[in-house]
Amino acid sequence: MRGYDRTDRLNELLMRILAEELELIDDEVLGFVTVTGVQTDKSLSQAKVFVTGDLDDEEMCNRLEIHRSRLQRAINKQTRLRRVPSLFFFVDDTAESAERIENLLRELNQE
Repeated sequence: MRGYDRTDRLNELLMRILAEELELIDDEVLGFVTVTGVQTDKSLSQAKVFVTGDLDDEEMCNRLEIHRSRLQRAINKQTRLRRVPSLFFFVDDTAESAERIENLLRELNQE
C-alpha cells in the first residue's frame, strides 16, 4: 500500500501547474490570485480549485471561469492524463475562519 494516494499526487501537480499558468495570464482585472489547494474526486473527472485573491469573491471566480479553457489546456500539455478534470473554482475562506476563531478566543481570554 502506498503512503501517498494518486489523487493527492495529482492535486499537488494541478496546484503547481495552475499557479504557474495564472502568473502568465495577462488579465489586470483578475489581479493577484493564489491557488491554495486542489481537490480532485476519486474518478479524476472533476477538480475543485481553491483560491484567494484581492478581488471580490464572486468576481474572482467569474474571471477564473473565463480562463478555464486556457488553464485546462495547460494541464493537458504538462501531464499525461487521459482526460483533464473539469475545473471548478471556489474561494478559500480558511484564513478568514481562522481569524474569526482567534478573535473569539482572544475575547474569551480577556473575560
